[in-house]
Amino acid sequence: MTRRNKIMIGIMFAIGALICYASLRGVSYEELVHDLQTLKWSWAMVAVLSMALSVVFEALVVKILVQQHLPHYPMRDAIRVPMIELLFNGITPFSTGGQPAQLFALMQSGVDGGRATSMLLMKFVVYQSMIVVNFIVCILIGFRFIADKLHVLSMLIIFGFLIHFAVIAGLIMIMYWYNFTKKMVRVMIKPLSLFLKSERLEKIKKSVDDKIDSFYEESLRLRADWGLLIKISLLTLVQLFFYYLIPYFILLSLGVTHVNVLLVMTMHVLIVMIISLFPIPGGVGGAELSFSMVFSTFISGHGKLVLAMLLWRAVTYYLVIFAGIVALAVKPDKIKTED
Repeated sequence: MTRRNKIMIGIMFAIGALICYASLRGVSYEELVHDLQTLKWSWAMVAVLSMALSVVFEALVVKILVQQHLPHYPMRDAIRVPMIELLFNGITPFSTGGQPAQLFALMQSGVDGGRATSMLLMKFVVYQSMIVVNFIVCILIGFRFIADKLHVLSMLIIFGFLIHFAVIAGLIMIMYWYNFTKKMVRVMIKPLSLFLKSERLEKIKKSVDDKIDSFYEESLRLRADWGLLIKISLLTLVQLFFYYLIPYFILLSLGVTHVNVLLVMTMHVLIVMIISLFPIPGGVGGAELSFSMVFSTFISGHGKLVLAMLLWRAVTYYLVIFAGIVALAVKPDKIKTED
């Protein structure tokens, strides 16, 4: 881990501490102590377990993909990949550090760089597709609830959906209309010549062409192996299920039992979509605000709402950063590549 990454982790925790302090300012000491004393810690631990299971199922996707080339790739190494991914997603704007971090983790285990990139492309396509599927279902279930109570968030949700849908649409176009998409991208890049030097522009063109070519080649494998595609898609759905379930267990830990589990999961899907729009690493600030706005409709009492938000962030953000640091420190066993 670089010095810059360490500084960023420190900054994120410092901002988190400030948000925690600002949130608790409006809560009386007696109310906070009472809520902590009545907290059902067993349900809080189930929330942690749910987060852990989400990581495990993502690790299974990694293991299945890698074992296409390295049959003896161990689960111990596979589970490092999503943990390191979550760490770097949490400390980089728009979660841009997760993909390179996964590539680094796979190459540490002896996976060839080209093959690792192809596997991560397949994983990314499946993950984005399942995100869009989940989101469409949740829009049908819970968008009216959001639109009626929180008008501002409804616009952010629509914008977030359009971004994710555009990503999937672009990937599908590469898969099925490769030549047309490549020409279209070149036309879109052309206006950059007004602002960039020719050398810089050529590097961008080459980089984009290489990425399109790489994805297209991997998409041919993806379409040729429907069994593998279905398997990792189902595992990804289970991964997302356990992740979206976390707020429900947190509500149960606070004694909030009058909620519909499907509606709570739907609200979490929509919150995650909103968080993805914030450029700040980890969506710090926007995540806490979105959670508080959405779940204020489920929780009576400001103290309980703040505690629920802090528990949610602890489980889904700060805990996984600590876990990622540990995973990064553990060196994998380098396996010889089998051709």
